[in-house]
Amino acid sequence: MTNEEFINEFKILKHQLVESYFSSDTDISRIKGLKGAGLSEEQIALVRNLSGEILTDALYTILLGLDGCASIGEKQAEFKIEDEDGNILGGGDLESLAWEAFHGSNT
Repeated sequence: MTNEEFINEFKILKHQLVESYFSSDTDISRIKGLKGAGLSEEQIALVRNLSGEILTDALYTILLGLDGCASIGEKQAEFKIEDEDGNILGGGDLESLAWEAFHGSNT
């Protein structure tokens, strides 16, 4: 796996989570609860957008933390990330790739 593929997996995860939370036919759907709380379609759309932003911030920060560019919680350290084929990921390259994936023009 390359750094680009690793980052893309996080981007896919974010998309899958948001879609699943806001689809009525998934096990983790939150639509029923939001509608039950009296939220309008407009309010649900706002919650969906906020959820996407929250996941972006969390996943982006985790990626930076794994690369040693940010803290995860209170500690900051660079981690060695290795896939099952022995490919070393990270090495300071995740920060710019994560920025482009989560905040760039193709988000």
